Amino acid sequence: MAHEQRGPDDEIHIEDDDARAASSPGILRYVLLFSTALAVIAMTLVWIIPALTGAAE
Repeated sequence: MAHEQRGPDDEIHIEDDDARAASSPGILRYVLLFSTALAVIAMTLVWIIPALTGAAE
């Protein structure tokens, strides 16, 4: 364990990345933002296009 530290009560403190054995680059928030924006745009188009063409009559 590269970043293992002992606390005052003899507890072992390990950095987050070492404990998870992975890094957290933050890309997930961009994927979530992009997919949410696409869903909102798609639902808006599904609602607006029939309203403009009069297909709902």
